[in-house]
Amino acid sequence: MPARLSRPETLSERWQQRAPERQLLAWALVAIALGFLMLLGAGPKDGHLVRWLDLLPLLVLMASFGTAHLIFAALGFRGDQLILAVVALLCGIGLLAQYRMGAFTGEQVKPITFLILPAGVALMTAAMALTMNGRYRMLASMIWFWALLSLVLVGLLLVIGQRFRGGVYAVGFMTPTEPLKLTVVLFAAAFVDRHVKALSNWPGLIPYPPLPTLWPLLAFAGLLLTLLLWQRDLGMIVILGMALLALLLAGTRQSGYLIYSALIAGIGGYALLALFSHGQRRIAAWLDPFQDPTGSGWQILQGLSGMYAGGLWGEGFGQARPRYAPIAESDFIYAVIAEELGFAGSVLLLGFFLLLIARLFNIAARARGGFGMLTATGIATVFAIQTFLNVGGVTKFIPLTGITLPFISQGGSSLVTAFLSLGLVMAISDGEPKPIRGKTSARRSPAKATRKTTTTRKRAKTALNHQK
Repeated sequence: MPARLSRPETLSERWQQRAPERQLLAWALVAIALGFLMLLGAGPKDGHLVRWLDLLPLLVLMASFGTAHLIFAALGFRGDQLILAVVALLCGIGLLAQYRMGAFTGEQVKPITFLILPAGVALMTAAMALTMNGRYRMLASMIWFWALLSLVLVGLLLVIGQRFRGGVYAVGFMTPTEPLKLTVVLFAAAFVDRHVKALSNWPGLIPYPPLPTLWPLLAFAGLLLTLLLWQRDLGMIVILGMALLALLLAGTRQSGYLIYSALIAGIGGYALLALFSHGQRRIAAWLDPFQDPTGSGWQILQGLSGMYAGGLWGEGFGQARPRYAPIAESDFIYAVIAEELGFAGSVLLLGFFLLLIARLFNIAARARGGFGMLTATGIATVFAIQTFLNVGGVTKFIPLTGITLPFISQGGSSLVTAFLSLGLVMAISDGEPKPIRGKTSARRSPAKATRKTTTTRKRAKTALNHQK
């Protein structure tokens, strides 16, 4: 494990310490800028006039991440220096795809379209600044607040939400349950860290979980997942269920949780498919989308057609027809990217996601406290499962779940939650505060002085006896 960097004192030292991050971020922004120039260059061919306003998404991206880097340097942030550049690159790719689909052009563009990204980056920076230097540990004391907030978010959506395409959404098709990806992780991380010794002790000849300690977590998870099932949010159920399992495994190192969870998931999944027609239709469309090519199988077939048209190297920027993909700006944006950049470009995109997730798990492994390790593990698991569900559904590897692709898909609540989660993990990577040696030495100095005086007297007495 590399040594933890000390916090620099002067502003020039802090600026120099963040030099690797600055260089990586510059390369990421240059790559995105070249992509925007290629898109703008292809505009006149299709009869679109290039305006200075078309550069606004790029300028917003550069200003947002550039400001975040300056704040990191000013605060003397000692944490990970790769995450900011990777996230900037992923957000830039998402902006390019959204621009191709007309999200920033036309008369129907809303001002909030340009504010979602900078607001998310600002919240990430604020979350990091407020919880760095070990202050994130105070979140563990709010354990039941996170549990109550999670249940309130789901219950509120059930009361005021409206059903659309099998799911429940708030006004403006917002999804206020997205923060569950953070609040549930914080609750479970605090709970497992607080009871880790009891949760690791499995009694009985045939080992079974310590139910007297585990029941509050089981009751919370059962109630929350039941409410989500009522909303038919199967994707969120899978994400949160896997995150809870990962936290139990990471905290206790008890493989029995994996066995029991697999049994419960198998029985529960079979029961859900038998009782809910919504899940049955998705399984049927996944197994054979040609049975209903203009209905339930239409989304999968359109996405596969777009990826097939991209081939190995893609149609090229501005050459594809992303509007033919269903829900292209959200669920199926990976198919749009594969159509324009081909198999090579889509694999490269997955490589950046794997790099980000690996860094998050690395931060979890290096965290000194149990709560920090578990929180980073839970957030990394959420990102990993969410990416797998989106890409796996679009490529027909698994059934569709309606989950967005992190930092790429359009969506305010999903993007804000992802940025807040990253800010917390980056604060964990900053490390713990060092003990103040001055105060310690001051407390011990009287004792040291007493010992030194006693030793001097003994030596003087010994020397006097020798002289006699």
